[in-house]
Amino acid sequence: MKKVLSAFLLLSFIILFSQEKKPMFWQDIQSFKKSDQEHTPPADAILLIGSSSFTKWTDVSSYFPNKTIINRGFGGSRLTDLNYYANDLLNPYQPKQIIIYCGENDFADNDQLKAKEVVNRYKTFYTKIREKFPDIEVDYISIKYSPSREKLWPQMKKANKKIASFMKKEKNAEYIDITKVMEDAQGNVRKDLFVEDMLHMTPEGYKLWTSVMKPYMK
Repeated sequence: MKKVLSAFLLLSFIILFSQEKKPMFWQDIQSFKKSDQEHTPPADAILLIGSSSFTKWTDVSSYFPNKTIINRGFGGSRLTDLNYYANDLLNPYQPKQIIIYCGENDFADNDQLKAKEVVNRYKTFYTKIREKFPDIEVDYISIKYSPSREKLWPQMKKANKKIASFMKKEKNAEYIDITKVMEDAQGNVRKDLFVEDMLHMTPEGYKLWTSVMKPYMK
């Protein structure tokens, strides 16, 4: 009996320590890989990469019926996550355009984070894109000002301004500002464009995004 118990404990110990702890969002990336294996990704598509504002836009193709779109938004990802999984997010595809929405969660993850650091994280990811796709269109959607994160707005606004300036100097690159269209006549962020958590958007919010994004879509 003691031998059986010892063997069981030893086996449990081996299993416990042989299971490598998976990095954050690992499962999301595996889901993308599985999807790509089951359905070959179309070439010359518009590739969306970013956080939950893309993840939750599950019907994005219906907003752009004449476009071929691959949505690779995942969880509450940060720019650090985009950099970590860059190969997985870029290598399987041959897009004609990449549109990024990310950076909001970087500030939410660390409310002491400065705009300069977020901008540097974005530049790192942008460089990774250019190493693989030197000539395609690359666009960045401005960080939206979610009501639930109002205390982070000052640094978000600085980051938006710096990224806009950076993208203006780049070839085949655009900064897509969705902040204005989400304001009311008095210049206040429209809370009715957000669901109960005051973070994620309603269909009307996505409709407004669509109106701004369309002129930039290849």
